[in-house]
Order: sequence, then C-alpha cells, then structure tokens
Amino acid sequence: MCGIAAYVGKNKCKDFVVEGLSRLEYRGYDSAGFVCFDNCYGHLNVVKAKGRLQELKDKLELGKTDGFVGMGHTRWATHGVASEVNTHPHFDCENKIAVIHNGIIENYNSIREKLVEEGHIFHSSTDTETVVHLFESILPKHKDLNSAVVDLVSQLKGAYALVFLMEKYPDQLLVIRHKSPVVIGIGEDETFVGSDALVFSDKTDKAVFMPDESFAIVSKTDVQLYSFAGESLNLNVQKVDFLYSKNEKQGFEHYMLKEIYEQKKAIDKTISFYKKVSGWRDFTVDDFSEMVTIDDQLWDQVGLTRDQVKNLKQINLIGAGTSWHSAKIAQFFFEYVCKVPTQVHLASEFRYMSFFPEKDNLFIMISQSGETADTLEALRFVQNENASTIALTNVASSSMVREAGGFLLLHAGPEISVCSTKAFSCQLASLYWFAHRIGLEKGLISNSQMREAEDDILYAAEILETTIDLYKDTISNRLAKIYSTYDKFIFLGRHISYPFAMEAALKLKEISYIFAQAYPSGELKHGPIALVDEHVPVVIFSSLDSVIYNKIVSNAQEVKARLGHLIVFAFEGQKELLQLADLAFVIPKVKPMLAPLAMTGLMQFFVYKITTELGLPVDKPRNLAKSVTVE
Repeated sequence: MCGIAAYVGKNKCKDFVVEGLSRLEYRGYDSAGFVCFDNCYGHLNVVKAKGRLQELKDKLELGKTDGFVGMGHTRWATHGVASEVNTHPHFDCENKIAVIHNGIIENYNSIREKLVEEGHIFHSSTDTETVVHLFESILPKHKDLNSAVVDLVSQLKGAYALVFLMEKYPDQLLVIRHKSPVVIGIGEDETFVGSDALVFSDKTDKAVFMPDESFAIVSKTDVQLYSFAGESLNLNVQKVDFLYSKNEKQGFEHYMLKEIYEQKKAIDKTISFYKKVSGWRDFTVDDFSEMVTIDDQLWDQVGLTRDQVKNLKQINLIGAGTSWHSAKIAQFFFEYVCKVPTQVHLASEFRYMSFFPEKDNLFIMISQSGETADTLEALRFVQNENASTIALTNVASSSMVREAGGFLLLHAGPEISVCSTKAFSCQLASLYWFAHRIGLEKGLISNSQMREAEDDILYAAEILETTIDLYKDTISNRLAKIYSTYDKFIFLGRHISYPFAMEAALKLKEISYIFAQAYPSGELKHGPIALVDEHVPVVIFSSLDSVIYNKIVSNAQEVKARLGHLIVFAFEGQKELLQLADLAFVIPKVKPMLAPLAMTGLMQFFVYKITTELGLPVDKPRNLAKSVTVE
C-alpha cells in the first residue's frame, strides 16, 4: 500500500524517485505523483497521474521537471476516489508546502472544518490535504521549524508517515513518523527517504529506521532526529545488507504463477534454516556444551527461555487475511502437538475486544510483510501488557521484527503478486515446525519425531508441486474455460480444512472478482444449503482424519441431493467422496494435519487459471494492496 520515495543530494532526484516508486509497485496503488524544488525559478513543480506509474513516467518525459530535492508517492485510495486531484502530493493554499503521506489521519474532519472556517481552500477529498493546511496555519506561530512540528503532531491522531518539501527550506526534507514505517538512507552527499529500505538498498548500506513518534530534518549531508517532544535523539545507523534485484518473471506469464511454483523451494529453504539454528540434534553426547550453544540460537531469536517454553499455558495467533487463515490452521498444530490451548484472533478486531493478560501466554503475530497495520497495532497493544511476542514474517527489516520480543523468519523470498501464495504455504510449514519444536522442548515428542515432522513437511511440499503438474494441462485446456463462466462459488471444509476453504474462497474472489463464500461443511444445513443448485459450484476440501472424512462425505451427499455441482479435493483411497464428485482432484496422502499444505498448490493453480481465462490482471487485482499499512 502507499509508497514513499524522496531524495536530497548532489544529483537530480527524478530518476531515483521514479525508480524507488517502481520498486514498491507490487504493494498496490491507484495513482502516483512527483514534486521537486525548481532551483531556476525558486518554486515547487508537481506532476500527478491517475492509474499506473507508467502514466506518471510518460508525463514526466514530456517536461523537464527535476531538481536536487524531491519526493514521490503512490496512493492507494482511502479518503476520496482514485483521481488526479486526490493524488499526492498535496499543497497549502499558496503552493509553497508539499506533503506526501502514508496512513490515515483519524481526526481530519474536525481539523478540516476549523481550517475552512479560517479561510483555507481545499481541493481534494483526502485526509492528507488537511495536514498541509494545518501546518501552514501553525508555522507563522513559531520561531523555528522544530517547535512547529511539535505543535503539528500534538494535533494529529492516527497513523502517519509524512514527508514535507517546503520552498522556505529548499535544501531539506522534513520526515515525520507515527506508527507508519519510514526509513532514511545515508549516502555520500545525498540522503534517501523511503517507506521501505528497498527504495534505496543499492544506493547505500547505511539506514536509519525512524523510531515511532519521531521526526527528522534531512539534508544531503545531515540527518537531525527528534522526539515528538522536540528532544534530540541519537541516530541508530544500521547496515542494510541486501541489494535490490529485479524479480523478473523468468519466463512465467505472471508473478503469481512463478510464486506458485516457487513454493516447494521456499519451504525447503525455510525448514533448512530452522534446522540450522536448532542444529544440536545432529551432535553427539560428547559435544553437549556446543549443542546447548547452537540450540540457544533458536530461543534467543524468538525471545524465549527454555523455562518459558516449558511453562507455556496458552498460545495466541494473530493475523489478517491470508495470515489469519494460516493461523486458524495452525491452531490445530499447537493444540495437537504441544497440548497448549491456542486462540486465534483477527488482527483488526483484537484491540477492541476485552483483554485478559495472563502469565505464561505467548502471542505470535503473523504477517507476510511485517508491516500489516492491524497486526502491528495488535503487537504494540500486547507489548504494552508485557506479554511475550514473536513476529512471524517474510521481511527481516520490518517493523514487527524490530518491535516484537523475538521473531521467526520465513525464507520465501520476495512475493510480488498481491495474491499471497508462497508466503501462505511457508507460514503453514513454519508454524507446523514451531509447534513440534515447542513439543520437543516440553518433552512431548522425541528427537526422532522432530526429524520425522521435518521430513513430513518437505514431503507435503513435494506433493504440493507434483499435483500441479499432474492436473495443469486438464485445468488449462478445459476446466478453466468451464468454471470461469460461473458467477458464484461455495467452498466447504471441516475441522482443519475449513480455514483452508476460507483461504481458497479468498483467493478466488480477490483475483477473479467472482463471489465466493466459505462455510464449515457441518453448517451447510443451517442455512447456506438454500443457495445450492446446479448453477453454483460447491468446492469441498477433504480431510485425512477418518472421523472427519465420514462427516464430509455426508455433507457432500447433502449437496448432491439438492442437484449441486460438486468439486472435490480428495485424497487417494477416498472412494465414497470421489464417487459423488462432478469434478475430482486426487492428492497423495500426507500426514493429516499437513493436508491443507498438500492441497495448496493445486487450489491456487485452479483459481489462477480461472482468472487468466477471464483476462484479468492477476498480479495487481483492483482495489487491493500487497502491504496493508492502514487500519
């Protein structure tokens, strides 16, 4: 969601800003804008465009808009429709102050009403424009910029990363952070600003991840950092140890397809890394001192002691969207393997529910980007209660990794398509592994059982990939054309396959725009069965638990009794379910709790091909953002 790229330095800024924004395109946006200080005429020049970044690039090519200080923004609409007038940057009444903004200003309406009464003229529907007019009204009341910023932030409520460019200060940028991430890169006679270090990662390896509730005055040779109280802060300059590399499609038609096929490798890398940091199991008794040292790497990383692990009374999993679905599946892992009661919370609702802090509780925050606003705010809420927290994310430099008590990293590599595929499967693999690792520490499973669990994960990942290859021609040549003609689907699952059905329904609706709803199959008879007829395909995901499987067969019979069109994802040997199906995908057996992981690739490919048959933008579906940085 919303991207920021800004520059002040020895070189012209346009090329850097445009390149920086292009690196953030995968996050989702609907318009883009650029502003710089024109040294020749002494004023701000701005160019905006609705739509893709290429539209902005084309406009910039027509003119000579450039300068030694400037900034750009890609907007994902929250307040006001996607339009050029609502595109950032926004300006004060005299067009001498420009601002770009990630986040939401929650009290913008009351501020705006007051400013309108004072004579300020607004041009957009955004909350962001309120900020620049408010700053315009504040500046004359203060002798210096610092005190004006302190006054400004005292009046704003919400989450925001703000970057200001002002004619009065033509050789610097003002950067403000409250709950929304922003990072500063320090180069030689040049300074970079981005909503992600990815923006400048091949320009410098020195980065300042701005702390929450801070602001910075940035010039080409200096960064001055202050708290919201106006007190000077020390710069914590960190080394950014990754370089930007273009993630090309490598011959695949879409990033989503490429990432579907990367899942087995991503899971292998993730589990291989976990085995390495927990590698004492490969040592002999004679090497006990070294064994303890190596194994402590894991618990040091996740921020827990062995005693804390052994004494866990409850595990809480918090996520949003796809990460919430992986948490719902993982609840079965932790309760079955660790014997620890586990609750799953939807991040956007968590802070508004009653909270009862208990001793020996663990909170695991799940987010692909590590910047998901709802989950990040839930983390901060829990941190204030002094509870143990772990961030499970795919991005080592993310806010969640920096702020949580500990972390577990996925090794999925960059996920460019908005529709999450390999992050989801890696989350399942990671959480399954971690549940067993806690079980091992608690003495509930043996060392050999831990190794077996790792092998089981890798086998399920192999099945994930081979089943795609088994059915890809049939899906591509025949089935996608048939099922792209339906305008609604029902997805069913039971026990561990129900949250997987929720994930499947989400995948279909978010990229194909086909209405899809998931239900626990046992709830079908309590209302949803009224929707079943020959015009609504019902997709049912089986289980490898014999008791659950028999119940699913009964639910499938209920669908067929209403002339429903039944698509089943079943496992080898499940003859009763296969006989009921109008369309069946048969998957080799895996360990029962890994059934969702084994079905993941085929489900994703089926949805993907339906979407390509419809001719829709698979990687960048409408209205969606990859990294949701607003609540």
